[in-house]
Amino acid sequence: MAKQRIFVAGHKGMVGSALVRQLENNANIELITQSRVELNLLDQTAVRDFFEQESIDQVYLAAAKVGGIHANNTYPAEFIYENLMIEANIIHSAHMAGVQKLLFLGSSCIYPKMAEQPMKEDALLTGTLEPTNEPYAIAKIAGIKLCESYNRQYGRDYRSAMPTNLYGQNDNFHPENSHVIPAMMRRFHEAKEAGASEVGVWGSGKPMREFLHVDDMAAASVHVMNLDDATYQANTQPMLSHINVGTGVDCTIRELAYTMEKVVGFEGNLLFDTKKPDGAPRKLMDVCRLKLLGWQASISLESGLKQTYQWFLHHQQSLRD
Repeated sequence: MAKQRIFVAGHKGMVGSALVRQLENNANIELITQSRVELNLLDQTAVRDFFEQESIDQVYLAAAKVGGIHANNTYPAEFIYENLMIEANIIHSAHMAGVQKLLFLGSSCIYPKMAEQPMKEDALLTGTLEPTNEPYAIAKIAGIKLCESYNRQYGRDYRSAMPTNLYGQNDNFHPENSHVIPAMMRRFHEAKEAGASEVGVWGSGKPMREFLHVDDMAAASVHVMNLDDATYQANTQPMLSHINVGTGVDCTIRELAYTMEKVVGFEGNLLFDTKKPDGAPRKLMDVCRLKLLGWQASISLESGLKQTYQWFLHHQQSLRD
């Protein structure tokens, strides 16, 4: 039997590399990857030619421009443009090349800022988005709608997985442009190394967030991709292509900070900077549908942070700016 040729777009990023780890030991799969030098995903012609030449069976669309509150606020044009172009080029080229199965990876920020908690899949487009990451969210919503449109018009099986806040190895640990966990981990580690008596934490610490280890995300993605169509459609609304992926459990940023303090071994004081933006007050995913489809997270937050910190320690020299 011929091996399935699976293209992981964005294979060097945090999510893409986790997908590669999840898939690479399957003897029935031939993984296809392309670096940015080999394939510019912003180039429509190059992406079209790639799909015409490679005979791809499945696509995991993990390529994206991502960042935390600071990055989203600072570079809104790049966030909306690059994400729209990447997803449009890949989804359309996959369709034109006859690829039947694709999984698009989005974000929990697609839901309204004041969405009822926990957020269900049908909360999409029912209210105003969080302003700090609206351009990125709109691009991700467009990706979902691209998948739904190709499904409806052409009978494709293009699904979308909406993860909660992700963390883990190969994350971006930039001190300003990263998400909350890697930014906090690096800040706490550097404070410990410097013997600092205190460390700052962005915001009031009151917002609640849900965090999912990227290895859990990869496992969930493969699970969702490989569900047979009848099972998948039985647990969704007509034409609704996206599904939430999370733990179903959240904590305050303050609780996260004290857990991080324990994991890193920082012994000073924590100072919460209320002049910094908090973002949405709460973001918790309703993962009932995912559980009905037979999957739930297995890595606890503290365990995941410990794994991530060990990876950070091993790679910190290469992460220095």
